[in-house]
Amino acid sequence: MSAIYNFRRVSDNLACAGQPREDQLASVANDGYTVVINLGLAESKYALKDEAASVKEIGLSYHHIPVLFDNPQVSELESFIKLMNEHANEKVFVHCAANYRASVFTGLYLFAADRLDEEGMREFIEELWQPDPVWELFIEESLEFLGG
Repeated sequence: MSAIYNFRRVSDNLACAGQPREDQLASVANDGYTVVINLGLAESKYALKDEAASVKEIGLSYHHIPVLFDNPQVSELESFIKLMNEHANEKVFVHCAANYRASVFTGLYLFAADRLDEEGMREFIEELWQPDPVWELFIEESLEFLGG
């Protein structure tokens, strides 16, 4: 799993990462993950040709919430949190192209689930990258939405 770009094991049942290669999807399944949530764009240069089909072929559940990197929306976070709650008892692998979107959405989910306070959530994100002004605004709007 560590070969997947920017892979981070968050807990026994949650990880986030950048885009796995086609051959790395088997590692995701072999490591016990049952759910894949893709926050990247299907038509980007980093995307797999048909990730949904590839993931389903190896027996995993696949969900796609395409988040524009330059325009993330609180409604997308809302959909993400709903999915995470639906799969709370499963092993979930969240990814995007570089684990920037995925780390922010995962951090905000952990904050919403009372598993991280705001400072911990920001540290979780900033261990990987420093959000630009678009993402800082998104984080602030998301915290307001989440009541933080």
